[in-house]
Amino acid sequence: MRVGVRCDAGRGIGVGHLVRCVALAEELVARGAEVLFLGDLGGVEWARAQLWRRRLSLLPAAAEPARFAAQATALGLGVVVLDRYDLPEGTGAALRGAGVPVLHVIDAPEPRQEADLYLDQNLGAEARYDPGTPVLAGARYALLRDDVVREGGEVRPDAAAPPRVLCFFGGTDAAGVTGRWLRALADTGVPCVCTAVGDAPAYPGMTVIPPTDELPALMARADLVLTAAGSATWELLYLGVPAALTWVAANQLVGYEAVVGNGLATGLGADPEAAVPVLRALLAELAAPGARARLGGPGRALIDGHGRSRVADALLALSRSSSRSAASPWACHG
Repeated sequence: MRVGVRCDAGRGIGVGHLVRCVALAEELVARGAEVLFLGDLGGVEWARAQLWRRRLSLLPAAAEPARFAAQATALGLGVVVLDRYDLPEGTGAALRGAGVPVLHVIDAPEPRQEADLYLDQNLGAEARYDPGTPVLAGARYALLRDDVVREGGEVRPDAAAPPRVLCFFGGTDAAGVTGRWLRALADTGVPCVCTAVGDAPAYPGMTVIPPTDELPALMARADLVLTAAGSATWELLYLGVPAALTWVAANQLVGYEAVVGNGLATGLGADPEAAVPVLRALLAELAAPGARARLGGPGRALIDGHGRSRVADALLALSRSSSRSAASPWACHG
């Protein structure tokens, strides 16, 4: 079984699409499948290392739909996962026309490619699709990496004093907002020990580090994580870590509103300066006994860590169904 994953990463688009596809790839490889990534990582070495250390291959992807479908066929792909919103129109249709089933990973009902199956792992996604749409919808399909699942067993009921804060905005901080949010933390006047992943000036009590493979461990040890409402949101909920969320891309707003609206994280809005009072109150709240568990507990109850297994089940069933149809003497009629 050979699965193709069409996604990109880069300083301008971040690495969230790659990270969630890596989680799915880990599950598929564990089941004996071969996974090939097709795309461009924009020269981000950390992103390339995620594939290298898992022995996942990366090939350039043909841009034009018909050529990409021909490439998928030549590679013997049994199914293709698409995880990018701005692929050329007709990419999914070209793959399906060549007999290659398609799973399209999305974060909202539109836009989407023609596909056999869709995946929207956002909270409350079940209610956003018309009946009959072939979609795996909702947080029970959240894709978590091995590194995150391994960190999920320990529960830390109380925050340290001063609280440990982790601040990051994807693997590349594509929106360049780290510095403004570190300034907002400093402006609260509440002592904290902050580690930030990115490229920004550090304030007293803060350390700025480059992108790291240790992010799941850093999340698990933190008392509060300040981040954007991307793929990391589901990792934080699973780990039971209190989260303060913003958004840095339009496609993150749906997830932000759902998670904050259901009381699973604190919403900061998109303006760091305006969020200072909210951050100040949240840091003060963490000093109360049991606050860490109270703020992070609801997320642990929502994300069970088996989402990628459910997605892999559906993906492999899709491929097997396609193989049987191609082998049927009726496949060439009608």
